[in-house]
Amino acid sequence: MSKTIIVSNRLPVKITEEDGKLLFKPSEGGLATGLGSIYKEGDNIWIGWPGMSVDDPAQVKEIDTELKKNSMKPVYLTDQEISDYYEGFCNETIWPNFHYFNQYTIYNDHFWDVYCEVNKKFCEQVVAVADPEDTIWIHDYQLMLLPRLIREQRPNASIGFFLHIPFPSYESFRLLPWRREILKGILGSDVVGFHTYDDMRHFLSSVSRLAGIGNNHGIIETDNRKIMVDAFPMGIDYEKYANSASLPETLERQKRYSGEMSAEKIILSIDRLDYSKGIPQRLRAFELFLERYPEWRERVSLIMVVVPSRDQVGKYKELKEQVDLLVGRINGSYGRVSWTPIYYFYRSFPLPALSAFYRMADVALVTPLRDGMNLVCKEYIASKLDKKGVLILSEMAGSAKELSDAILINPNDINVHVESLHRALTMPEAEQVRHMDIMQASLKRFNIHHWVRLFMDRLRLQQEEQKSIATRQLSEKMKASLVEDYQKADKRLLFLDYDGTLSHFVDDPEDAKPDQELLDIIKQLTDQEKTKVVIISGRGRKSLSEWLGHFPVDIISEHGVWLRQHGEDWEPIVEMQNNWKEEMSKVMMQYVNRTPGSSIEEKDYSLVWHYRKVETGLGELRTRELASHLKYLAANRNLQVLEGDMVVEVKSSEVNKGKAAYRWLKQNPADFILAVGDDWTDEDTFKAMPESAYTIKVGGTSSAARFNVHGVDEVRNLLARLK
Repeated sequence: MSKTIIVSNRLPVKITEEDGKLLFKPSEGGLATGLGSIYKEGDNIWIGWPGMSVDDPAQVKEIDTELKKNSMKPVYLTDQEISDYYEGFCNETIWPNFHYFNQYTIYNDHFWDVYCEVNKKFCEQVVAVADPEDTIWIHDYQLMLLPRLIREQRPNASIGFFLHIPFPSYESFRLLPWRREILKGILGSDVVGFHTYDDMRHFLSSVSRLAGIGNNHGIIETDNRKIMVDAFPMGIDYEKYANSASLPETLERQKRYSGEMSAEKIILSIDRLDYSKGIPQRLRAFELFLERYPEWRERVSLIMVVVPSRDQVGKYKELKEQVDLLVGRINGSYGRVSWTPIYYFYRSFPLPALSAFYRMADVALVTPLRDGMNLVCKEYIASKLDKKGVLILSEMAGSAKELSDAILINPNDINVHVESLHRALTMPEAEQVRHMDIMQASLKRFNIHHWVRLFMDRLRLQQEEQKSIATRQLSEKMKASLVEDYQKADKRLLFLDYDGTLSHFVDDPEDAKPDQELLDIIKQLTDQEKTKVVIISGRGRKSLSEWLGHFPVDIISEHGVWLRQHGEDWEPIVEMQNNWKEEMSKVMMQYVNRTPGSSIEEKDYSLVWHYRKVETGLGELRTRELASHLKYLAANRNLQVLEGDMVVEVKSSEVNKGKAAYRWLKQNPADFILAVGDDWTDEDTFKAMPESAYTIKVGGTSSAARFNVHGVDEVRNLLARLK
């Protein structure tokens, strides 16, 4: 039986030391609650940092033993690693970049190096307990390299990754020097999850623009795998907060707190100290509210809870000082002996105290400048057992996509902020109940347990999909069988595409001439008496003659228009006309004029529009327009419009690679046949082959070929073994 392994930066446990003794306390976080039903079952396990640096071997042994009892496995990090990896790269580089605070982003190569090393440490611990087909669910921005690292050592594992913070737009993400490595790390997963559709869209855009990999409705095909990218909005343990709101301790605290406050209305704000939370903007809005609506003075108070976070770091220390000054200024300007405008707490509170605050608050003010989800607003809603209360929520929080019945605001618009406070404080109870009822019903249904089930179900489905694809991958065992069959055969026939198969793609098509390694491989194959090599390509005959004509190879050019056998003269496969080229060329030239970086290549009986040098996104857009235009003109003209790798080609529909290959098959009977190609023009070749042939698709897309390899280097390595 396979098991499930949860991996996160921190384990769901708090370890403290008192009087030389270690104390273990379970975490109360939402993630720990939701995943508790998974990692505690059977042989399942949660891997992560235990939250403290440990040097004493006796303590290490004690922690290992205690955590093992609770299905956990620690990854020990040094103080320096925590400083450089977590405080450094994660919170000084990734956090500001992903939250659009690039003015705070630090680009430090040493931080990056330590981030890589720590991800490798996590990988070692995972691989130590992971069986080949286990399910592994990795969490958050601290471990973005981990999916790929695990994939390299456990290729058949089912790997999920979930990002709990926003994924930024391409324009922000591209600023990171290590952007491609991060994307490749995440793409080691089978399922990649985000809180919102916007985060998903930004990720897909970056994958397309920076890694050159497109997607089809959120499915990315790469390395012979399909990766599902989707939005999974995270919920809360609704019953936990609803039940907590009714506990005697909560009610007693509410009574005590309320008795100490004179205001008739309470506004609540709870945040961790962070520049992304919009705390100063919130305070200025409250100050302006008191100025603009003097009738609310002495009638409303703001309870502001700020949970300490990194307040010794420069930016956070400045933020803390700014918040302290604003609170002091507002209380000093508007406060009375009998009334305090702002009750400011710079500390964390236990759940009963938070539940009491939630119950007391007439308005919850949740207005981050940018947030992945923000669960405070959901906890507030779950705690309102009488359904009376109003939520003011930032549009920039992921939860705003779900909670449309809240008052949604742009936190940068102070006037809207102020008017929303007034609207919330004067909203009729019936309207409050109506909105709260809708939001509570949604949160009950889409709770933390629903989120876990949904993600795990998608991961299982994707694993089944991967298995159906993986059977086509040309394994080492199958490569050995291919080589053995080749060596036994008396007559061998090889059909080899050129671009993307024997040679890597380049920006300028004329720069794709064969390097010495490829020339050596072609010579090795053609020197063998029993082997006939046929280069079958969409390239023009001039280039192929110049590059490979000195070898005893047969050549099929322009997708089967021109044929050359035994070094003789070129001949067309059928008599064709090209009087259509002038009209098509004019249309293509219009698109060249509109699309910087594109160009037209004219062959004897075809026209090709190249867009490899065009800005990513624009090229794909123009391709759809051009292909549609050309297909309209080609109707009833016996012409075919082909969309290849960064090209659109128009040619006669009377010829294709398959028809040309079939001609060679009839003329050259063979007991070993191999056909290799990389794009959909090669599908005709694969279909023309007998069932016994080895047909190989280069790349991860679906194909009529029997087998699949990753890229040009793998093709060359295979051909080099044919001796």
